[in-house]
Amino acid sequence: MAPPVKNGTVIFKEIPSGYPVPGQTVVYDQSETLDLDNVPLEGGILTKVLVLSIDPYLRHKMQAKNPLNPLGNFELNQPLENFGVGVVLRSDNPKTKAGDHVYGMFPFKQYAIFKGDAVKELRVIENKEGIPWSAYVGVCGMPGQTAHHGWTEFAKPVLKKGDVAFVTAASGAVGAVVVQLAKLSGLKVIASAGSDAKVEFVRSLGADVVFNYKTTSTMEVLKREGPINIYWDNVGGESLEAALEYAAHNAHFLICGMISTYNTKEPYNVKNLQNLLWREITFHGFLGASLMAKYDKEFYGTFPALVASGKLQHREHRVQGLENVGQAILDVLSGSNTGKMVVTVSED
Repeated sequence: MAPPVKNGTVIFKEIPSGYPVPGQTVVYDQSETLDLDNVPLEGGILTKVLVLSIDPYLRHKMQAKNPLNPLGNFELNQPLENFGVGVVLRSDNPKTKAGDHVYGMFPFKQYAIFKGDAVKELRVIENKEGIPWSAYVGVCGMPGQTAHHGWTEFAKPVLKKGDVAFVTAASGAVGAVVVQLAKLSGLKVIASAGSDAKVEFVRSLGADVVFNYKTTSTMEVLKREGPINIYWDNVGGESLEAALEYAAHNAHFLICGMISTYNTKEPYNVKNLQNLLWREITFHGFLGASLMAKYDKEFYGTFPALVASGKLQHREHRVQGLENVGQAILDVLSGSNTGKMVVTVSED
C-alpha cells in the first residue's frame, strides 16, 4: 500500500491592490496529504491534474466579494480554481472510469476529488484527434469557446461584404482565434498586439494590418485603415476609445475583456462615448459561459479537428509546476507571455 502523498495546492491569500504579487497574493502550499488508495470518494472521482489554464479574468475574481459579479470571487485561504484537464485515477461514479480524461473547473491542486454535482459538470474528453491535452484549456477550451461562441452569436449575423474588423490583444488565446474566424468570414482584419514578436505571430494568422500598439498610435492606424464595422475588444481603455472614434455607422462592438484596467486603481475614462449614439453602435458585452449551452456541440464537433489538421493555429506558453502559478498569472496580466498560458501540473 502506497503512503499518503503531498497534495500541492495554490492558495489565494490576499486581495491585491494592483498587480498580483507572486508568493503574496497566491501561495504554493504543500501541507495537505492525500491517501490516493483509500480516500473516500462517496460517488465521486479522484483525478490527477494534468494542465491548468491561466486567464486574465482570474484577476477579476481576486476582488472583494461583490454579489453582482456573475463569475463569483475567490475565497481567501482557499485554492484557486480554473479550467483544467485531469486523468481519473479512481472512480465511484458511473459517468467515468479510471483512465478517462476530464475537462472542467479544477482546483489548483496536484490531485482533485469531485463529488455530487461537480462530477456532472465535467466533460469526458475522447480526444480522437490526439492533440495535446493542453489544447483543451486553450484553443479547444474556454478561450476558443469564447471566440467561437461570441463570433457566431454577435458577429456572423450582421456581417456584410467589405466589412472591416479590429481585434485587440490579437496574439492572445481568444484574440488569435478571433483573427482566424474573421478571415474565414472574408473580412479585412486590423489587429493589435503588445510586442514586435507578437505582431509577427498575428501576421502569420492572416491578419491584413497588424501593429504594436505600444509603438504605433491606434488612432492613426484606424484613421488610415478604417472605419471599422466589427470591433472585438479584449483590452478596453485607449483602444476602445480609438475604436469608438473610427467606428462605422451601425458598427457592432463585442466586449470580451478589458485587461488594460484590471490592475489599475482608477479606470480609464473613455471620452467619446457619445459616438454610441451618433454612430448607432451596438455594444455586446458577454461572457463565454453564457453561450456554452447553445454552441458547445458545434464547437467540439469542429475545433479539435481543425487544430489537429493545422487549419486553426495556436501558440502556447507552458509553465511547469504549481509553484510557478503566481508568476504565470502576473505574466499574463502584464503581457509577458508569448501564447496561451498553461501550467503543466503532472505528466499523463
